[in-house]
Parts: sequence; structure tokens; C-alpha cells
Amino acid sequence: MSTPVSLDPRAAGLFGPDSRLERLYTGATWSEGPVWLAARRMVLWSDIPNNRILAWDEREGGRVWRDRVEFTNGHTASADGSLLHCSHGMRAILRTRFDSDGRPGAPEVLVDRYQGRRLNSPNDLVEKRDGSIWFTDPPYGILSDREGHQAPSELRANYVFRYDPATGALDVASDLAEEPNGLAFSPDESVLYVTDTSAALRQDGGGNHHILAFDVTGGRTLARPRVFAVVEPGLADGIRVDERGWVYTSSEDSVQVYHPDGTRLARIPVPEKVGNLTFGGAARDELYICASTSLYRIRLNTHGHS
Repeated sequence: MSTPVSLDPRAAGLFGPDSRLERLYTGATWSEGPVWLAARRMVLWSDIPNNRILAWDEREGGRVWRDRVEFTNGHTASADGSLLHCSHGMRAILRTRFDSDGRPGAPEVLVDRYQGRRLNSPNDLVEKRDGSIWFTDPPYGILSDREGHQAPSELRANYVFRYDPATGALDVASDLAEEPNGLAFSPDESVLYVTDTSAALRQDGGGNHHILAFDVTGGRTLARPRVFAVVEPGLADGIRVDERGWVYTSSEDSVQVYHPDGTRLARIPVPEKVGNLTFGGAARDELYICASTSLYRIRLNTHGHS
């Protein structure tokens, strides 16, 4: 496989002698939404068209963790030890709790409506340190039966939402992204990055393939929207941030790495189209990459924040 490429002197130390891309598992149709479960030393991710969640760990390798999952997409590990999911099929944010032996219970619905109207198809989510859950709600799960259940949208736009589990309040954080997809906070939570993948299904060459950046004001509202980076080839789908605030994003042929000032620092070539990624491992220095049919891993000289 191709070796990582530094594009800026600041990225010279990102890759070490063991920074080699390795394929851990293959056999999915479209891989998305990876999450590292530290207590179980395991990666979970979604194989959306096959309606299942897959798992990989060093001891057992890859396997089906759960099937008939109503087309889950993004996941995140909650601070309380539970697992949060985006469900295309249920058009909802779900929570799975684990018992004392680590066995998962049945998912519970946290939120599935805004002002009485059904959500579109929640795609990706992050949990802020204050316990609020921020998620994107593009239409991909209701456009056909391939990744959800075809249905008309009940909302006026594709929103970025903020949900407060303590009060049950669901608020629109932004409607500026045409089709919001991945999202991640900067380490100090002063900036929220949101990808816009509206170019994905456009046949006319229109739509967006960029990352927006917003200032987070008062811990709960978004201000000063700007285009952080235009990603090509392909799309900025999933994104993650390391401890320095560097942004790691999917693209057609690689994971691309950006400095907070918007400079592209490096790229990690991947032999399949990249959908999403997450940091994991005991030191959170391993980048797990969901790319089409496969799960990949590369070790980096950094530590993941989100």
C-alpha cells in the first residue's frame, strides 16, 4: 500500500517507522461510523446497506456484532459508558447501555422528532462535555430503501441539531450546510467542524464538498460560519480531531489532514473510497479508517481527541 505523505513541514513528525496502513477486515458493502470502545478494546462500525454493525478486536478479528439494526450510521461513546447511535431506519438517535458483564441491552430512542415532525435520517453525532448531543440530519436514509426506508422529508431543511438529554430539548444549531454529514469539536470545544456532502448525489456538478467551521458561543450556539477547507478529490464525509486540533477528513482516495488554520498538512492514501474514521487504541494513537468494503488502521505520532 502507498505510504503517507507529508505536505507541510509541520507534519514531518506525524508519521513514524510503524505508520503503515494495514487492512484489518473486509467483506462489507459500505463501511461507516466507526467508534472505539475503550473498555472493550474494540472498534464497532456500520455496514449500512447490509443493515448490520460490525466489530473488530485483536483477539477475535472481525465479526458481526449486531444485525437488523435499522440502518445505523454514526456512533459515539458516551461519557456514561453507553453507546449512542444514529439510526436511518428509525430516523432517531438511539442509546445502547451495557450491563455489568458488558452485554449490550436493547437500544432506546432518545429523540426522533423536531416540533412534532419526524427527523430525516440522523447521520453522525458527537457528545459535548456538558452532556449535550450534537448531530447532523441529512436525507440519505429516506431517499431510497438501500440505507433506510424511502419517505418524504417532514422538515424544511437539513439541520445540525443540539439535543439536551437532561431537559429533552432539541434545538436547531445551524441550517447553513446544504447536506450536513460528519462533525467534530475542536479540543477546547470552541469550534465545531461540519462537513457538507451535498455534491454526493448531484448529477449536474453542483453541491458542496467542503468543511464548515463555526465558533461555539455560550457553549450552545453557533456563530461566524466559514468554509474551513474544500476537500478533493471526492467528499469530506467523516471527520475527527487530534489533541493538537488537527482535522482528519475522509476523501475519495485518502485521509487528509488539516491544520486549524486551514492548511492541508498531509494525506494518507487508502486503496478504497474513505467514508469515516476514528481514533482508538490504548493510547488513542491508532487511526481506524472505514473505506468502502474494509476497515483499515494506521499508527500515528499523535493522540486523538474526538
